[in-house]
Amino acid sequence: MSEYVKAIFIRRHTSFKARVEINGKRATTHVPNTGRSKELLVEGAVVYLLPSNDRKRKTKYSLHFVENDGALVSIHSQEANKIVSDAILDGKIKELNSYFHLEQEKRVGKSRIDIYLANENSDCYVEVKGVTLVKDGVAIFPDGITERGRKHVKKLISLKKRGHRAVVFFLIQNPNGNSFKPNWKSDPEFAETLAIAERRGVEILVYKCENSLDKVELLGEAIEYDLKKE
Repeated sequence: MSEYVKAIFIRRHTSFKARVEINGKRATTHVPNTGRSKELLVEGAVVYLLPSNDRKRKTKYSLHFVENDGALVSIHSQEANKIVSDAILDGKIKELNSYFHLEQEKRVGKSRIDIYLANENSDCYVEVKGVTLVKDGVAIFPDGITERGRKHVKKLISLKKRGHRAVVFFLIQNPNGNSFKPNWKSDPEFAETLAIAERRGVEILVYKCENSLDKVELLGEAIEYDLKKE
């Protein structure tokens, strides 16, 4: 059986903490997502928390899922990396199934790239971005300004220029999203950097994941994206 605790979202205190209500009692939960998620984490939303027995933690719970428009949305940022890594190892991503070595959090200069892949003849750097914001069936990233994300894409451009394969992998963690585009309105600098990256040979892959309280896993094949400015 699932260990998740059902709760009602009240409000977000800080980037990483929020107040929720569990069976009529209020509690503080950790929010493992640096994005604003303001379209998802609204007062009254049904959320699912994972409790922890670690006495050193300041909060007993972590918020993993939120219900939105009839879908269960995964908002745990670090889970996106694990989902993609597991899918690569299981051979579920055909564009990345030619590598036998996988390393997470690969250090490149002063930066870290989420996934490093290699075989006898080549290697590949993969930066994973979890996407939760969906409007009219289109998944959009980021949901705010992400200077860190822009730096990651610039690093991939540099790696591609040096002869490495480089991929930006967008994992849509909201089942309502059926295609992808960058958020030109909220963060035009990231969107422009992503468009430049594609023109310079950095690959873009977009996949969806299937969510349940029992498991979250990659779904199907790569889906469409559109980088054009609106």
